Amino acid sequence: MDSDSEQVQVLRQPAEVKQADELERLAAWDASRGEAPPPGWKLTARAVRAFVIGDEALGVSRKFFGDDPLVDRCVVTLLGRQGLMLVGQPGTAKSMISELLAAAISGNSNLTVQGTAGTTEDHVRYSWNYALLLAEGPSRRSLVPSPICQAMELGAVARFEEITRAAPEIQDTMVSILSEKQLMIPELGSDALIAARPGFNVIATANLRDRGVNEMSAALKRRFNFETVRPIADPAFEVELVSRQLEAELGGQRAAVQVERDVLELLVTAFRDLRSGSTAEGASIKRPETVMSTAEAVNVAVAAALEARYLGDGKVTAGGMARQLLGVALKDNQEDAARLDFYFDTVVRERARRSRAWKDFQSAARAWRA
Repeated sequence: MDSDSEQVQVLRQPAEVKQADELERLAAWDASRGEAPPPGWKLTARAVRAFVIGDEALGVSRKFFGDDPLVDRCVVTLLGRQGLMLVGQPGTAKSMISELLAAAISGNSNLTVQGTAGTTEDHVRYSWNYALLLAEGPSRRSLVPSPICQAMELGAVARFEEITRAAPEIQDTMVSILSEKQLMIPELGSDALIAARPGFNVIATANLRDRGVNEMSAALKRRFNFETVRPIADPAFEVELVSRQLEAELGGQRAAVQVERDVLELLVTAFRDLRSGSTAEGASIKRPETVMSTAEAVNVAVAAALEARYLGDGKVTAGGMARQLLGVALKDNQEDAARLDFYFDTVVRERARRSRAWKDFQSAARAWRA
């Protein structure tokens, strides 16, 4: 087959590619209203907001299911000089919001630094192509700019994921960049200054569970506006989100899988019980240490759907959900195993007396643990 005509498939496309038609539609909407985007932005603030939370009239899908005013505050922060810091429990869509905002504002969500124990100053500032450096000496040609350095030169939004996982001295390389909006490269002499263009800003994310791993300095905190992304409060909203995400993840396989809404409701109810430590009936339970987020619920639903598709009759059952949930919830923590046992032996057992789905859920869990 001709390689030029072959359709290349990837597991995941960035938001600006996956929703390119929506971004074009929003740009046309801006033009029709005669409203110019802020300096350096691809879309107006209203269009950026619509891209994230959706607009039925414009045919733009909702991508973030949560606190709409939070999105407004994020957009306003990025209009100013302060960076945006998104904090919250794991799995609350911080990275997704970061990606969507960068895609809508800059048309590029890939200018990203991933914070880890191995993140170095080179990842945040710049490094060198050492073959060219030895051959020609320091020059713009031998310079290898970091994603943040590239964002400064392009006037784009950079992302710093899991910033608290990077060492404090690496985090603090961001202080001067955020305050001065410029980067000095002493090796380049007269060409040493890289000044940020309009549109440049930084979105960082941090998990609340990581606080204390590498605490941010007070100086760096002052350069960010902090926004907390909270779990979805409305159960029906969460069920709808899990359903949509399941459909998106399955893609062309969705037609071969039957998923009843009551099974998804059961899954979301179990996750909400274990996440909050309180059941819908008002009983208190001990929360497991493992993350019981909406994102993990989607993973469980996808795994159960794939099991039904390839190893079953195509129908997703409550039992299938139970088997996959236990695989997510039971890592290597023995206390979590005891907490799950208590949940199934009390809360689920009581519900099983009134519901066939919960009975299947309990039976599958009992068989899995045997």
